[in-house]
Amino acid sequence: MIRVAVAGAAGRMGQTVCAAVAQAPDMELVGRADPRLGVSLAEVLGEAEVVVDFTRPDAALANALACVQAGVHVVIGTSGFDFDPLLAARTPEGLPRANVLIAPNFAIGAVLMMRFAAEAARHMAGAEIVELHHDQKLDAPSGTAKHTARLMAAAGGGPEPPIHSVRLPGLVAHQEVILGDVGQTLTIRHDSTGRDSFMPGVLLAVRRVGELDESPVVGLERLLF
Repeated sequence: MIRVAVAGAAGRMGQTVCAAVAQAPDMELVGRADPRLGVSLAEVLGEAEVVVDFTRPDAALANALACVQAGVHVVIGTSGFDFDPLLAARTPEGLPRANVLIAPNFAIGAVLMMRFAAEAARHMAGAEIVELHHDQKLDAPSGTAKHTARLMAAAGGGPEPPIHSVRLPGLVAHQEVILGDVGQTLTIRHDSTGRDSFMPGVLLAVRRVGELDESPVVGLERLLF
């Protein structure tokens, strides 16, 4: 059994993750950390092998560094923070090495969308990205859109495509990549209509974060391809 704690457990994504972990046959939910629950991350770290972080951009980095210092793997779904300090983070001697996986999007379809967009960028003259999310999302552009733009630029050898952000009630998480060339356009779109769409990817990350041979790793695609 993989012992899992969730940071941000009182939030909408955190609650969904807690339910998914509790239902997984190979996992045990050992802690729910959230200021709204009166429980700090430090209080649950001692029981956990893996922490799943769906908190806020101003808390995610400190949480990840605390996990690495405690020898606990961390899977991060929070976006909008600078993770460069994690490049130098090391687990103290005497503790198991802790890996960090940062996933801009856990939906398998979204990961495929990003991969298809990167492949298309090699063959089309230009592209733009439109990302649409609920009005409570704190960061814009989204981590998914920024990661898509980086992948497309690396594949196509050109600049990152422009990103347009939409924030409206009624949305969950949606992204279109529109590519154009002479006399034609290609649109690649992914829609998450419910937060349960992210759970297969979250559980995959929890199961495999300990297998990573480098850390931090950005992108769930590293576990899929």
